Amino acid sequence: MSWHPQERAAVVTALREAGPGAPTLCAGWRTEQLAAHLVLRERDPVAAAGIAFQPLAARTERRTQELGARSTSPAAWEALVGRVAQGPPVWSPLHWGGDAAQLAELFVHTEDVRRGGPHGRRVPTRARAAGHTAALWTALRRMAPLLLRSTPVPLVLTDGEQELRVGPRSEGSTPAMLRGDVGELMLWGYERPGVAHVELEGAPDQVAALEAFRPRS
Repeated sequence: MSWHPQERAAVVTALREAGPGAPTLCAGWRTEQLAAHLVLRERDPVAAAGIAFQPLAARTERRTQELGARSTSPAAWEALVGRVAQGPPVWSPLHWGGDAAQLAELFVHTEDVRRGGPHGRRVPTRARAAGHTAALWTALRRMAPLLLRSTPVPLVLTDGEQELRVGPRSEGSTPAMLRGDVGELMLWGYERPGVAHVELEGAPDQVAALEAFRPRS
């Protein structure tokens, strides 16, 4: 079973509830820019290239800002969010990419909207089915080598049942522990530590190094 359609529905709901002009966790983006990013990623190959290819990033950001700016009236906003809801067209690789291509992206951006306001740290974790949780673990394990490649000390991410070890290998040393729901661990990994409901445990020097690596503010 694929779980990214549930996350697409969640991000669409979050966008509609927030409306245009609402803050998000993405620096420089309000909800209209975040929605524009999702549309361009799935429907504009040139703009999508700039997400991964730094020399094109400025052009992609400009197009994101422009599309967002054109989408703040009620009709234009609904049209933009409607395109998010539709998902990628059949010619897009993302149409066929499944959870591997879409789940983490849609999950994180849903939380960017839900937790983007002044009370973001108090927004609760969403309930989900066991299969959805397992799919998020698969996504986190896939992305961890990239997201957490510079983790300064040995670290175990755990929800109490599953574990993922990252950081340098060090024989005989006890790793630090990051505890939380897998979605919260994912937000920490994706550089949203200020709103992630996690607990960091370890020696004082380990905790200090990890808090510098992923500062909360």
